[in-house]
Amino acid sequence: MTTNIIIQVGLYLLLLLLVTKPMGLWINTVMAGEKHLLSRLGEPLERLFYRLAGVDANTEMNWKAYALALMSFNILGVIVVYVLQRLQLELPLNPQQFANISADSSFNTAISFVTNTNWQGYSGETTMSYFTQMLALTVQNFFSAATGIVAVIALIRGFARHSAQTIGNFWVDITRSTLYLLLPLSLLLAVVFMSQGVIQNFDSYKDLHTLAHGTQSLAMGPVASQEAIKMLGTNGGGFFNANSAHPFENPTPLVNFLQMLAIFIIPAGLCYAFGVMVGDRRQGWAIFGAMMLIFVVFLTVEIAAEQQGNPLLTAVGADQHISTFQTGGNMEGKETRFGIVASALFTTITTAASCGAVTSMHDSLTPIGGLVPMVLMQLGEVVFGGVGSGLYTMLVYALLAVFIAGLMIGRTPEYLGKKIEVFEMKMTAVIILMTPLLVLAGTAIAVVSPLGTAGIANPAAHGFSEILYAFSSAANNNGSAFAGLSANTPFYNFMLAIAMWFGRFGIIIPVLAIAGSLATKKRLQPSSGTMPTHDVLFIFLLIGTVLLIGALTYVPALALGPVIEHLLLTSGSVL
Repeated sequence: MTTNIIIQVGLYLLLLLLVTKPMGLWINTVMAGEKHLLSRLGEPLERLFYRLAGVDANTEMNWKAYALALMSFNILGVIVVYVLQRLQLELPLNPQQFANISADSSFNTAISFVTNTNWQGYSGETTMSYFTQMLALTVQNFFSAATGIVAVIALIRGFARHSAQTIGNFWVDITRSTLYLLLPLSLLLAVVFMSQGVIQNFDSYKDLHTLAHGTQSLAMGPVASQEAIKMLGTNGGGFFNANSAHPFENPTPLVNFLQMLAIFIIPAGLCYAFGVMVGDRRQGWAIFGAMMLIFVVFLTVEIAAEQQGNPLLTAVGADQHISTFQTGGNMEGKETRFGIVASALFTTITTAASCGAVTSMHDSLTPIGGLVPMVLMQLGEVVFGGVGSGLYTMLVYALLAVFIAGLMIGRTPEYLGKKIEVFEMKMTAVIILMTPLLVLAGTAIAVVSPLGTAGIANPAAHGFSEILYAFSSAANNNGSAFAGLSANTPFYNFMLAIAMWFGRFGIIIPVLAIAGSLATKKRLQPSSGTMPTHDVLFIFLLIGTVLLIGALTYVPALALGPVIEHLLLTSGSVL
C-alpha cells in the first residue's frame, strides 16, 4: 500500500468517522421536533407551510396513511417535472432557446429525479434550460432525498415505539428534513464550492477563441446550487454531461474531496441517529461498522484493479523484457487532476451510496474495476447507500439475519425487543426480491430484443455488462452508467423508468408496512436467550447475509459479463 493511498483513503475515513456522531445527533434533534439553532428562523416558515397545505402537525398517521401521503407527493413530483420539460421552450430562463424535450425522455427524467436515481439519458448543457435545471431537477433533488430520509425515520420509529398505531406525520417529516437538514447543508456547501471555482450564474453561453484559431462554446449556469444537493442528497445528476469530471462542477482536489465526503455524511449520520432513537447507540455503530467493513474491502479491490492496468497493453523489447504501456495503472477515462486513487475512491463511494455522480468513465474501468461498482449496486445499495434508503434496506437485512440465526438455534427471532414474525418476513422477501427481479428480467428482455441490442456500443461480454450495469443502476436507484450504452431511446427510456419506479417505491411501501407492524408490537425484555445485535458476531452475520444474498442472486449474470471479460483479458483475448 503506497503513501498516496494511505493519505487519501485514511484522511477520508477519519473525517467521515469524526462527522458521523454530530450529524446523527443533528438528524435526531430535527426529526424529533426538538428546539435547535434554526428553530427561531424556521418554525414560522414551518407553521406557514402547514397552514397553506391544511396540515395538522399534531396529528400522526398509521403506516397506510403515511404511505398514501408519500406516494401522492411523489406522483405529483413526476407530473410537475414532466410538464416543465415538455413546456421548456415557452418558459423563462432559457437563454439558449433549448427546445421542448421529447415525451419518452421527459418521462424517464421525471421518474429518474423523483426516485432519487438521476439517470440521465441526455446531455444537460445541450438539453435543459436553467429554469428546468432549477425548478424541476434541483427541487426534486431535495424532495427525493427527503423522501428517503422520512421513510427510514418512520421505520426507526417502528422499532423505537411499542403498542403504537402511528409512525409519524409524513408532511411534518418531509418539511423538517428539507428545511432544517438538506437546505442549510446545501447552502453552506454551495458557498464553499463557489469559492473554489464552481460556477453559479444565469449568463448566456460564452463563445471563445481557441489557440487553434477555432471557437468553443462554454456552457454557463447555476451549477454550484445543484452540485451541493446532488452530493448531499446522494442524487448524482450533473448539470453537465461529464458530471463531476467537468471542471465547472469539480474544479479542484479540495472540491473533489468535499464532494466525496458530502455523499456519505448523511447516510453515516443516520446510522448514529438510529442508535440514539432506539435507545442503544451500540446498535447504530454496529450497522455503521458492517457498512464500513464492506466498503473498505470493495475499495481495496477497486484500487488494486485500476492500479494494475490492462494486461494486454504490454510489449516485449529486444532484450526480451516485458514493459507495459500502463506503468502507472489504468488512466483511461480518468482525469489527470485526480489520478487513479482518487478516481477509484470516488467510483466506490458513488456506487456504494446510490449517488451516481462520476469523475471517471466507468466504461473504461478494468473488468474487475467495473465489477466492483456493479456489485455494490446489486447488493441493494446498503453500503451507506442513498440518504435513508441505504439504512432502511440494511435494517431489512438485519431482520433477515436475526430470523436466520433464530431458526439455526431454535429460538424466536427478535431484533431490538421486537418479535420478527410472518408478516415482517413476507415484506422482507418482497424487498429483497424486488430489485433482482427488475435487474435480471430487464437485462434478459434487453439482450434478446433488437431494440435493446441496438444500443450496445461494444461487442461480447462488455456489451452485456453495459446492459446489466444499466438495469442494476436503475433498479437500485443509483443513476451511474457504463456510458457505452446508447440508452436515450424509447425502449430504454421506458424500460429503465419502470425499473427505477418499482425499485424505489416497491421497496419503500413494504418498509413502511414493516414500520407499522413493528410499532404495534410490545417490547420484549432481553433474556439469556436474546441474541446480541451490537457485537462483532452480529456484524459479521449481517455482512454474511448481505453478501450471500447478493452472490446467490447475481453471480450467474456477473459470470457472463465482467468475470468472463476478465478471464478473456488475462488470457490475451479481447473478445
